[in-house]
Amino acid sequence: MRFLFCALAVALMLPSAAFANIIIGSWNIQNLGWDNNKRYDKVAHIANHFDVLAIQELMNEEALERLEAELEAASDESWSSMASHALGRSTYREHYGFVWRDSAVSYDSGAVVYIDSRDVFAREPFSAQFRSDRTGQQFALANVHITYGRSIGDRLPEIEALASYWQWLEEVYPDTPRLLVGDFNLRPSHNGWEPLKTLGAIPAITAGATTLGTSEGVWSNLYDNFWKSPGQLNITSRGIVQFPELLEADHVTARSIVSDHAPVWLALGTAELQLSSFLGAAYEAANDPTYCIDLNEATAEQLAELPNVGPVRAEHIIEMRPWTNADELSQVSGLGVASVETIKNSGLVCP
Repeated sequence: MRFLFCALAVALMLPSAAFANIIIGSWNIQNLGWDNNKRYDKVAHIANHFDVLAIQELMNEEALERLEAELEAASDESWSSMASHALGRSTYREHYGFVWRDSAVSYDSGAVVYIDSRDVFAREPFSAQFRSDRTGQQFALANVHITYGRSIGDRLPEIEALASYWQWLEEVYPDTPRLLVGDFNLRPSHNGWEPLKTLGAIPAITAGATTLGTSEGVWSNLYDNFWKSPGQLNITSRGIVQFPELLEADHVTARSIVSDHAPVWLALGTAELQLSSFLGAAYEAANDPTYCIDLNEATAEQLAELPNVGPVRAEHIIEMRPWTNADELSQVSGLGVASVETIKNSGLVCP
C-alpha cells in the first residue's frame, strides 16, 4: 500500500507506556532506482529483517514501489511505504522513503518535509509518526541524509542545524519519542555534534563501521546512526548488519548490486533480530564490524584520524601508495619510529 504525504497534519496523541517490540532500521541503499544493476530481491532480503525501515538515496518513487513488491514476495506479508518529494539544490535530487510491515507497524500522522527557512539543508529531513501494532507504542522517525561535500567542513552547518530540527520535532510530535535516523556523514564522536548533544540527544551506536571497503573484510566510517533521547524508548539491542555475509558475496559485488552502506538497527522491547542468509542459512547477529583504516584505500580525511598524521601527512601517505604494512610509514617525513609505533598500537590500521 502506498501512502502519499501532503501538508503537515499532526494529531495530538497520548503516549503509550508499552514497549514497541519491533525492529527499526535505517539504510542508505546507494542510488536506489537508477539503472545500476541493483538486485532488488537481495535488497528486500536484507530489509525484511526490519519491521520499519528509513531509506536514504531513494532516486525515484517507482523504486520504492518495486522494493515494496519484493518485500511482500520475500516475506509473504503485506507491506506499506511512503516517500518524500525529490529534494536537492541541483539536478541531483533524492527522495527519502519509509517502508513498513503491516502486521507490525502503522503510519499514524504527520508526514512532512522540514520547512528549512534558513536554507541550510541541501536535502531537508523528512519525518513521520508511526505506531507499533504489537503494543500501541508511538514514535517519530526523522529521516536525514547530510551532504557529503568536499570536506568535513561542508557537512558541519547541516549537522549543527540538526539541533534546531531536533527541537522542531519535539513541537511537531509532542509527548512522542523521537529518533533521528540516517546517513550523517560524520562519526558520532566528532565535536560538531555538540549543539545536538547539549539538548540531551545521544547516538545509539558508538562502535563499528557502516561503509563497505572494496577489500574483503574492510569497513570504514561510522556515518549511519540513530540519535535519541535517553529513556524514551526501551532499546534492548542495536547494531550494524554485515549484509555481504548474508548474501555470501564479496564486498565489491555487494557494493555493486546492493549498497556501499550497511543498515543500522534498533530492537525495542522483546524484539530480537534474527539474521538469515539469502539461501536460508541462519546467522548469529554479530553486528559490529571492526573499523580500520586501509593505508591504500582510505581517504585523506580517514588517514588524518591516525595518531601523529593529520591532513598534510595524510596527503603524503596517499601520494606514496602502495603500502605493504604500517612499518613503512616511517618513510613519511616527520613520522619516526616512535610515531609509527603509536600508529600501530592504536589498532586503527587494517592488517
